[in-house]
Amino acid sequence: MATPPPPPSSSSVPNRAVITSPQAENGEEFKVSVFASSSELVAKLQENWAEKGKEKPYPAMYSSVYGGITLDPAMMLIPIDDHMVHRGHGVFDTAIILDGHLYELDTHLDRFLRSASQAKITPPYSRSALRSILIQLAAASRCQKGTLRYWASAGPGDFLLSPAGCPTPAFYAVVIQDDFSQCRHGVSVVTSRTTPMKPPLFATMKNVNYLPNVLAKMEAEEKGAFASIWVDEEGYIAEGPNVNVAFITRDRDLVMPPFDKILAGCTARRLLELAPKLVEQGQLRSVTTRNMTLEEAKSSAVAEMMYVGSTLPLLAIVTWDGNPIGDGDGKVAGELTMALSDLLWEDMLYGPPDKRIPIPYSS
Repeated sequence: MATPPPPPSSSSVPNRAVITSPQAENGEEFKVSVFASSSELVAKLQENWAEKGKEKPYPAMYSSVYGGITLDPAMMLIPIDDHMVHRGHGVFDTAIILDGHLYELDTHLDRFLRSASQAKITPPYSRSALRSILIQLAAASRCQKGTLRYWASAGPGDFLLSPAGCPTPAFYAVVIQDDFSQCRHGVSVVTSRTTPMKPPLFATMKNVNYLPNVLAKMEAEEKGAFASIWVDEEGYIAEGPNVNVAFITRDRDLVMPPFDKILAGCTARRLLELAPKLVEQGQLRSVTTRNMTLEEAKSSAVAEMMYVGSTLPLLAIVTWDGNPIGDGDGKVAGELTMALSDLLWEDMLYGPPDKRIPIPYSS
């Protein structure tokens, strides 16, 4: 969520009290605004967004705290005493908005509820009510392309460790405008060396504790790579920081790590459902999930490699720890990777009705 910066010493909002601290490090006075009323604070929050001078990146948000949808990004806030904020006790999921449709909403919602159960959070609404809220939110946003992200939290209540003092769990959702497109380029990755992957309990649950994921991503960026690859304690390939990973062997087998220790990506599962079409056409020999060691993954047995994720839907990996994948030149995506990407992208645009829910925008 967007968090407004500390209020500057501007006096654009009238009648604002100011406290001056004499202990600023550089000897200058640091003025802290005191907002005497909610109207003053709202005005300042809206002023901050107006100063950004661009289209609203978050066209709509729902919060169970106030039980409705806001279209004002300045009001897209979460209580500071929500246990998701200060204890990380929350789960989330994301569905794609593409061409005025919600893609795989039900698949993502089912995983969301499994994650909530694992985290011992009971969302404040039934599954059908959550689904209805999300569709109404997408409609209110009028967004044609972007993402719909939603959270279940232990809820606001206090700053203790146990959620016993939280009256009720909370549900939040936001639409994020995003002009993504099918990835046709390739990226470089590195093996994560300094950031250990999460243990299976937390890796298989889509919870809000993404600090390991963030650090793994930063580790890669510091080395000039796009992202990283985690390897588990047994030496098997696991996943990327927020994506699944897949391989195509020289024998034209599509291989994906099993989901027992990593997040079961909705897009990855859909790829496993669609990829047999290429087997029928003779482009692939087989589609399977199995463990693959780091040594095997980096050997000459692998011809192509890719990330699998919602907005990609596939992103070719062309170099790993500085070495090209297969016989590639380290620049161009492989043919079978793009064939699989085309399958997913076509499904996102023209797939069956149970995968693509039309958003009922009002006239």
